[in-house]
Amino acid sequence: MSETASQNTVRVTLPDGRVLETPKGSSIRDVAFRIGTGLGKACVGGRVNGAPEILDLRFVIDSDCSLSIVTADSKDGLEVIRHSASHIMADAICRLWPDVKLSIGPSTDDGFYYDIDLDVKLQPGDLERIESEMTKVIDADSTFERCETPRDAALERFRAIGEKYKVELIEGFPAGEAISLYRHGGGSFEDLCRGPHVPSTGYVKAFKLLSLAGAYWRGDEKNKMLQRVYGTAFSSKKDLEVWSKRQEEAKARDHRKLGKELGIFMMHPISPASPFFLPRGTLIYNRLVQHMRELYRKYNYQEVITPQIFESELFKTSGHWAHYLDAMYVTEKDERQFGVKPMNCPSHTYIYASEKRSYRELPLRLADFGRLHRYERSGVTGGLTRVRTFCQDDAHLFVAPDQIKGEITILLKMITDIYELFGFTPPRVFLATRPADSLGTDEMWSKAESGLADALKENGVAYTINPGDGAFYGPKIDFITEDAIGREWQLSTIQLDFNLPERFDLKYTTRDGTEERPVMIHRAVLGSIERFIGVLIEQTSGNFPFWLAPEQARVLPIADAHTPYAREFVASLEASGHRIGLDGSNQKVGAKIRDARLMRIPYLLVVGDREVAEGTVSVRERPDKDLGAMPKDQVLALFNELERTKK
Repeated sequence: MSETASQNTVRVTLPDGRVLETPKGSSIRDVAFRIGTGLGKACVGGRVNGAPEILDLRFVIDSDCSLSIVTADSKDGLEVIRHSASHIMADAICRLWPDVKLSIGPSTDDGFYYDIDLDVKLQPGDLERIESEMTKVIDADSTFERCETPRDAALERFRAIGEKYKVELIEGFPAGEAISLYRHGGGSFEDLCRGPHVPSTGYVKAFKLLSLAGAYWRGDEKNKMLQRVYGTAFSSKKDLEVWSKRQEEAKARDHRKLGKELGIFMMHPISPASPFFLPRGTLIYNRLVQHMRELYRKYNYQEVITPQIFESELFKTSGHWAHYLDAMYVTEKDERQFGVKPMNCPSHTYIYASEKRSYRELPLRLADFGRLHRYERSGVTGGLTRVRTFCQDDAHLFVAPDQIKGEITILLKMITDIYELFGFTPPRVFLATRPADSLGTDEMWSKAESGLADALKENGVAYTINPGDGAFYGPKIDFITEDAIGREWQLSTIQLDFNLPERFDLKYTTRDGTEERPVMIHRAVLGSIERFIGVLIEQTSGNFPFWLAPEQARVLPIADAHTPYAREFVASLEASGHRIGLDGSNQKVGAKIRDARLMRIPYLLVVGDREVAEGTVSVRERPDKDLGAMPKDQVLALFNELERTKK
């Protein structure tokens, strides 16, 4: 190749290692078409040099780089499609209600939304009107065009049309910065946006508007309440149909609905976003705690109890006052400032420091089921999965540096066993690295991140880097699992922390008599027990395994004459530690069976004349399996085995 030609080309390294020479100034989409026509048609963006952000398919490549093409059918491509759908929806709303003022319209994990300021209060029936108008925008298949405009020119443009929310956003950008705008419909709709977007509106092939809600501008209760329109979009109608069926299943499994029907928990505005666990729910809650305590005995944990409220100095030393104050409940008494604890870790450092420690005591594993309080905005709370008061199966391990890998190996085993016990899929593992807002030195973070990475590699665990998503005091390993209908949940976490031992001046005496700092491992296996119960209700549709079920069996006498025998049977099973109910109502046995099924009770024990005469019960296993007549000893043996094996 001549020198002139080489100056006019760039080398693009593809994910499979191939190197493609392409004319300088080619767009991402141009490169995709050079690789293949199918890829070019499916391209909606790309990642350059491994950067996390998705770049617009029109992004110009003017130097050698690595490039990963983002296609419409990928997870990243879905994000681009949904963001584009939010613009299409905003355009449709503007056509229907020209006086509307637009704020923001991002994509989300499940779809997209747009927050609007409109004097007319939208009703659910308006969603169909908006969908119809969106279809017109999509059918026009107009090109999404990106342009950069000087900040002052963009301000003038949006002020002129009265878009006050866009003006406020632009005013937050540095002076002199170029502002990215996207337009479609031949310029008839223009929005402030960094992108990326699909090539044209016709790429949004399958969408559905879902619901309406209120949302404060910028999430601040002091600002105006806007109207939020939710929707979702997919790369194909088939994917939308699959999603719609999954949503129907999710509604049937909704833990808020089942929690009420099964008598597990309730909510009340007297204590917002704070669950009341009812007797049946409390049984489940305590059984989960009991199971974790069994593991603690196995793995040599020591359980502690720490205060709820601490003087602010504790949180200032730990760094939570500077990094977490907005989520804390704070009060003043006796001219002193106090905070309700949002996590246990700072208080555990005081237990560690309460006596002189030796290397012989390490690892020191402190577990705490203390209640925690965090302020969550009302717009993000919901049921048990996002609450303001909760308890974690929380523990902090104080270890010597050479014990890190061994402890994480044990934790990986605990987490794997828990996920298998409850029927979750094997988790995907993410290593979350240093966030922008963090404590500590580069050296601390480098040691912590490499410590977690080395432990994962040592155990043969594949993982993905999640850049910038670590805790402010240390990196973490997050475990993402899917439930029975494919939804993702993050439950367990392991965090490695060199910062708190430094800030609280923790030490231990080494084998040679010198003093060293321990390392802290923060870990939760179930995570928030409230959240875990919410997820588990939906995972099982309320059909809890026998060992966890609040009512493991119910005895159903066919007639009043059978009730005394039924009571004796209940008493004998309860004496062995099982949770047995009795339906002594005057309903017919068919109605009793129906009621018990609605409560998802694992076993029904029917008592009639024959059972009383033979000293047995007729056993039915959920959902409707007839096991025949069994004497008390056989029923007891069955139940004991189910408890032992946690089935």
